[in-house]
Amino acid sequence: MKIHNGVAAPDLGDVTWVKSRYSGAQGNCVELARLTGGAVAVRNSRDPRGPALVFTPAEITAMFAGVRDGEFDHLID
Repeated sequence: MKIHNGVAAPDLGDVTWVKSRYSGAQGNCVELARLTGGAVAVRNSRDPRGPALVFTPAEITAMFAGVRDGEFDHLID
């Protein structure tokens, strides 16, 4: 299977989707799943059959480091 950005989330197969414990009950969250080979897929929890974005381990590591450092805080303040 060719994995690419915008792939339908169900087409990723039997993966385990996880979301933050900070997510609200209204479904306002994103979910992440680790794929074979270490890539990470991200989908909108309100559209679990919709598209998923797929990132390399290095891309996810860089994003999480930026989140931890507050680099994106201005987007939600």
